[in-house]
Amino acid sequence: MIVGLAPAAHGGNRTGRIFTGDESGNFLFRAIHAIGLSNRAESIRAGDGLELRGALLTAAVKCAPPDNRPLPGEFGNCREYLVHEVMLLPRPRVLVALGGLAFDSCLLALAEAGATLPRPKPRFAHGARYTIGDDVLYVSYHPSQQNTFTGKFTQRMLRAVLRRAAGEAGTIPSAMGVRGP
Repeated sequence: MIVGLAPAAHGGNRTGRIFTGDESGNFLFRAIHAIGLSNRAESIRAGDGLELRGALLTAAVKCAPPDNRPLPGEFGNCREYLVHEVMLLPRPRVLVALGGLAFDSCLLALAEAGATLPRPKPRFAHGARYTIGDDVLYVSYHPSQQNTFTGKFTQRMLRAVLRRAAGEAGTIPSAMGVRGP
């Protein structure tokens, strides 16, 4: 499960599919496709033929927040949905949090799903891997333009995290067709 922040007003909220229709999504779907978790490198809208393989995309907040910045109450209101999605995953569950706010939401969702959080509390660090009960949480920067356009976050960095998570979840397709680092 790959967990983002929220649907963007001009992206996922407009197109009907999270991470679709904006630059963050373009960046993410290129990486997902490059490691073999989708049949296409781009997502234009819901129903465009994109198929994910062994991956689920979701968000900590389910609606497009004002100014693309969810308030604490919005995270709280939406947490039960994330917890429900987490509980539907086969165990051991493997999650990838995209960004610090999604990371915090994943920790809370795993705790509400019955996992005991390690002490000290895990800290956000790109590329980190945390074992939380029987589950695993990988950490990545968010593919926002602030991160990707500045070079702080690259395709190579995202693919590395996604590849490790998918490998651990057992969802990486055979090496045939998997492209680049």
